[in-house]
Amino acid sequence: MSWSSSSWRERPIVQVPAYPDQAKLDAVLNEISQLPPLVFAGEVQSLRSKLGEVAEGRAFLLQGGDCAESFAEFSANHIRDTFKVMMQMAVALTFGASLPVVKVSRMAGQFAKPRSSDTETIDGVELPSYRGDMVNGIDFTAEARIPDPQRLTKVYHQSSSTLNLIRAFATGGLADLEQVHAWTLNFIQGSDQSSRYEELAARIDECLNFMKACGISSQTSASLRETDLFTSHEALLLNYEEAMTRQDTLTPEGSLFSTSAHMLWIGDRTRQLDGAHVEYMRGIANPVGMKCGPSLDPDELIRLIDVLNPDNIPGKLTLISRMGAGAVREGLAPLLNKVKSEGRHVVWCCDPMHGNTIKASSGYKTRRVDDVMEEVRGFFDAHDVAGTYPGGVHFEMTGADVTECVGGDVSEVTEEDLSDRYHTFCDPRLNANQSLELAFLIADLMKKRRDS
Repeated sequence: MSWSSSSWRERPIVQVPAYPDQAKLDAVLNEISQLPPLVFAGEVQSLRSKLGEVAEGRAFLLQGGDCAESFAEFSANHIRDTFKVMMQMAVALTFGASLPVVKVSRMAGQFAKPRSSDTETIDGVELPSYRGDMVNGIDFTAEARIPDPQRLTKVYHQSSSTLNLIRAFATGGLADLEQVHAWTLNFIQGSDQSSRYEELAARIDECLNFMKACGISSQTSASLRETDLFTSHEALLLNYEEAMTRQDTLTPEGSLFSTSAHMLWIGDRTRQLDGAHVEYMRGIANPVGMKCGPSLDPDELIRLIDVLNPDNIPGKLTLISRMGAGAVREGLAPLLNKVKSEGRHVVWCCDPMHGNTIKASSGYKTRRVDDVMEEVRGFFDAHDVAGTYPGGVHFEMTGADVTECVGGDVSEVTEEDLSDRYHTFCDPRLNANQSLELAFLIADLMKKRRDS
C-alpha cells in the first residue's frame, strides 16, 4: 500500500480537536512545515540502533518525563532537575543490570493528551475537555477551551528551547560521571534513597579514580563526560506531525522522518488497525512505540506489528504494556507468548502508571506507588515465565518536589498531602524520591535476573 505523510487523512481518526477556523489552522501548519527540524535523521537512526540492542537483550530502556508538558511549568530549572533524576536513575540501572541504559525523555513535545470524553461537566456546566496546552487551555471557561492553532507554533518553539538545553546538559558537563554526586536534588538529600544513591556514587568514584590512574578520565574520554538523552511523545495531533515530516537526503532510500521527536508512540485509544494514527506511524523511519492495554487481542497485536514493522527490524517497534498491577501477569502472558512464537523482534517496555490511576477521597486523581511497583514486579515475572526479555520501563515523573502519587518508602505522601504540591496539568507524576525508589527496584530485579 502506498504511503505519504498525508495518507492518514484517508483513514478514520479519533482523539482530534475540532478547530473552529480551518483556514487559520492551515496557515499555522504551513508555517510550521517551513521551520527547521527539531531532531535530525542521524540522531533518530542512533536511537533505533540502540533500541535494537534493547530488543536483543543487550541494553535497557529508561523512558520518562512529564505526563503532559505545560507552557506554565516551562523553565530551565524544571528541565535541569528532570535531567538530573533521569541521570540518577540511569546510573542505578546501569550498576544493577550491568547493561547500557538507553535514555528517552517524555519532553520537548509531550503537550497533547487523549481524553475519555469530548466534554467535561463541573457544577452543571459542560465544556470541551482540556486536551493539553497544545490544543486548548486548562481554565474551565468557554473561551479557554476553544482549540487554538497558534498553540501549535508555541509548542514548536518551546520544544526547540527544551532540546537546546537538553543537548547542552548532555554534552556540556552536567552529564559528566565525575559530577555524579551533583545530580542529587536538594529536597531528597538525607532520605534513604539518597543515602543508597550516595553509596553507589562512592563506588563510581572509586572506579573513576582507578581509571584516572590508568590515564583514562572524563577529560580524555567523551563517553565519561557526555551522554545521549533522546526525546519522545505521543503522536496524537497528526496534522502537526505531518507538518514536521521531512525527507532525509543523506540516507540512501531518502527516508521520511518525523522531526518533532526521536521517537513517537501510539496510545491505547488510537491503535486501531485501520485508523489514521497507525497509518501515519507505519511510514516514518523513526522508532515507534505502541501502548498495549488489557483489551488487546494477541492476533490483533501480530497484525499491528506487521503493519508498523513489516521488515521485523529490531529496535523499530517498542511495545509498551499498561495492564494494571492486578492484571499484568495474566494479561501480558498471552501477548508475550504470541509475539515470541511468531518470531517478531520488539522491545518490551512496562508502563506501570496508566493502569493504576485512582481517585482519592479528596477528589484528586492519583496513583499508589505500591501499585506502580507491583506492576513492575509483575512485568518481570511475566517475562520470566515466558522466557522473554523485559526491556524497559516507561513512566511519568518530574524532578520537582510534587505530591501527586501517594505512598513510597521515603517521605511517604498521603492522600491528605496531595493538595500541598499537586502541580500536574493532567495525570499524577512520581516525584524524584519515588522515581529513584523505582529505579532501585528495577536494578534489583535486573541483578536478580542476571545472577539467576
